Amino acid sequence: MRIAHATTVGAIALATLTLAACSADDTDADPSATATGAPTASATPDADASTAAPDLTGQTVTVVTHDSFAVPDDVLAAFEDETGLTVEFTAPGDAGALVNQLILTKDAPLGDVVFGVDNTFASRAIDEGVFADYESAAPAAGDAAEYAIDGSSALTAIDYSDVCLNYDIAWFEDNGLDVPQSIGELADPEYNGLLSITNPATSSPGLAFLLATIDEMGDGWQDYWAALRENQVRVTASWSDTYFTDFSVPNYGGDYPLVLSYASSPPSEVIDGEPTSAALLDTCFRQVEYAGVLEGAENPAAAQAVIDWLLSDDFQATVPDNMYVYPVSSSVEVPAAWAEYAPLSDDPHTMDPAEISANREAWIDDWTSVVID
Repeated sequence: MRIAHATTVGAIALATLTLAACSADDTDADPSATATGAPTASATPDADASTAAPDLTGQTVTVVTHDSFAVPDDVLAAFEDETGLTVEFTAPGDAGALVNQLILTKDAPLGDVVFGVDNTFASRAIDEGVFADYESAAPAAGDAAEYAIDGSSALTAIDYSDVCLNYDIAWFEDNGLDVPQSIGELADPEYNGLLSITNPATSSPGLAFLLATIDEMGDGWQDYWAALRENQVRVTASWSDTYFTDFSVPNYGGDYPLVLSYASSPPSEVIDGEPTSAALLDTCFRQVEYAGVLEGAENPAAAQAVIDWLLSDDFQATVPDNMYVYPVSSSVEVPAAWAEYAPLSDDPHTMDPAEISANREAWIDDWTSVVID
């Protein structure tokens, strides 16, 4: 997931994509936690002091995240003021690189808590023992449970969106070419040299799109990718390369009118009230982003507080405008423009995380041999 955009609507800016590291332990959520995740002691006068939440004042928590994480300074400052924590961020790269680094450093964690592991990589990180179990009692935890990984309490869903192809509206109009409507049409000769996607070995959107093609094409997916290679598909290392550098819409001026991004991307390309891009909703894969406490974290209690904060209304309300994805909280409204410019797919491609885990490496190897080698 991932997923912040430079935007032209409102006063939103992509300026600071700071990052976060995470950690956690096996402690259950404190039932007296507040909506912002700042645990409080029981209101009962004779409550056992041993059940009171730890005092986090003066402590530092390190959040590990992908390089598209964004949160407004005032929302972060309010969390720090309420908990007494100092939050530091670190970002090893895109979601794929993030998971690789978490696995490589699991014996010496990069931080306390992680944000940005998505459902295409989640099972790999869980299988490697990267995360400690934690079940939040924050208000949106019930909504997050809809996206829980079966059989695991290691990750908490924070946001979701659909990874989809986006197209440059004016380019297709100016060139008199019909917009492709399906994954299969992308291999047609008239779309030769028009498509930029990201490498599934290094990018979670790239992996999501690969999974969508496998779901769509079944046993013929390798032949399909061979056809895309013949059609001069461009492969980049990261979503930002494909979107910000390659996309031909006015904001970026690249050479590719078809790029891999999100169903929630088009609102960032509205200029003077007119959309310049749209998503192809029949090409989408549903992506969910998670947070988790790192096993062996130096400050697991603070890591749990961060997860509770990520589920708070204060944070959830920032997600659409800052990371251009949908919050898991059902009590948070998305911008009105999204109904018009960023609808989700009615029938996105999906895949059981266990199936992804069992086949991911083989699929990526096969894809690489067909498209890159």
